Amino acid sequence: MKNQVSVETISSSPKARPAGILGELRQNLSGGELGAAPVVLGLALIWLFFQFQDAHFLTPRNMSNLVLQISVSGTIAIGVVFVLLLGEIDLSVGSVAGASAAVLGVLMVNQDWPWWAAIIVMLAFGTFTGVIQGAWYALMGVPSFVVTLAGLLIWLGVQLHVLGDAGTLNVFDPHITAIASTFLPPFWGWVFAVLAILWFGGTRLRENGLRQRAGMTFKSAPVLLVQTIATGIALFGAVAVLNAAYGVPTAGVVLFVLVAVFDWIARRTTFGRHIYAVGGQAEAARRAGISVARIRISVFAIAGFLAAAGGLISTARLQAASTQTGGGTLLLEAIAAAVIGGTSLFGGRGRVWAALLGALVIGSVSNGLDLIGEPADVKYMVEGAILLLAVTLDSNTRRRLSFGRIVKGHVG
Repeated sequence: MKNQVSVETISSSPKARPAGILGELRQNLSGGELGAAPVVLGLALIWLFFQFQDAHFLTPRNMSNLVLQISVSGTIAIGVVFVLLLGEIDLSVGSVAGASAAVLGVLMVNQDWPWWAAIIVMLAFGTFTGVIQGAWYALMGVPSFVVTLAGLLIWLGVQLHVLGDAGTLNVFDPHITAIASTFLPPFWGWVFAVLAILWFGGTRLRENGLRQRAGMTFKSAPVLLVQTIATGIALFGAVAVLNAAYGVPTAGVVLFVLVAVFDWIARRTTFGRHIYAVGGQAEAARRAGISVARIRISVFAIAGFLAAAGGLISTARLQAASTQTGGGTLLLEAIAAAVIGGTSLFGGRGRVWAALLGALVIGSVSNGLDLIGEPADVKYMVEGAILLLAVTLDSNTRRRLSFGRIVKGHVG
C-alpha cells in the first residue's frame, strides 16, 4: 500500500481541478499526448481507401472475417504491450504460440486428453516459457532481446519435436473449433454491447472519483459523457454490422474480454502501476520499494500465457496444430499491432487497448490488400512502412516530452 501511494502521487496536485473538453484537448496537444486519435484517424483513412478500391471491403461479411483475422495477433499483442511497457521486447511469442498449439494437439489427438485439461496444460506451458525467459532476463542480467531471440529458436525446436514426423495434427474437437466457428445470436450481441458500455462508463466514473479524492487531476463530467457516448456508438455500430452477417464472432468476444481484463489489471491494480513505474524508471521504482525482478518475471509470464491463448485460437481457426502455427508474419504483426496502437517502445507509456486498435490497423491493411489481389511482397512493404511510421511518431513524441520536462525544470 505504501508503494501504491508513492507511485500514484507522482503526478498529484493539491489544487487539482476537473479538466473540461477543450482544456483536456489543449493539455494533450501541448504535451504531445494524442491518445488513440491518430490510430483511429489512420484506421478510418485505411477503410475509406480500400472501400474505394473494392466495394466489398466494408460489407458485414468481410468485417466479420476481419474480426476473426485479428483474433490471434490481437491476443498475442496484449502480452507484447505489457513487455513494451517495461521498455523490453519479446521475440519468442510466435514460437511459444506454435509450441503451445503442438502441446494441445498431442494431448488431445495422441493422448486422448479431455479438451479442458489439454487447454489448461497448454496455457500453463505458455506461462512457464515466459517465467523461464523473464527469470533469465531479470536475474541473470541478459538483455531481453537476446533471451527471447534464443527462446524463438528453442520453442520452435520444441514445437517441431513435439509434433514429430506427423507435422500436422487435426483437432476436430467441437469445444475447440467452436472458439473460431461460432457466433453470438443477435440478441446476445446487443446484450454484450450494453454490458461493455456499462462496464466502460462505470470503471471510468470510479477511477475519476478515486483521482478526485486523491487530489489528482481528473476529468469533468462532460468529458466522461463524451467518451462513454463515443464508445457506445462504436460498440453498437460494430454489433449492428456483425449482426447483419453472422453475429458477433466468439473469437472476437474472447479478444475483447481479454483486452478489458488486462487493461483493468494494467491501470487499476498495484501490480499494473508497478509495471508503469518500472518501465518509466527502473532505478526510481527500486528505491520506492518495488521488486523490479518480480515485476519483470511476471510480465514475461503474462506474455507467455497470452501467446499460448493465441495458439489456442489459431488451432481453433485452422482446426489443426501444425509446424506452421505461430510462424510466418505472426510475430511481427503482434509487435506491430502493439506499437501502431500507441505503446511506446521506450517503456512506461501505452494502453492495453492499443493492442486492439493496432491489430485492427494491421488486419485491415492485410485484409484489404488480399481483397484487391495484391501479392505478399506488397503486403510486407506496406505493413513495414506503417510500422516504421508508428515508431517514428513514438520517437518524436518521446523527444517532445523529454524536452518539455527539461524546459519545465529550468523554469521551475
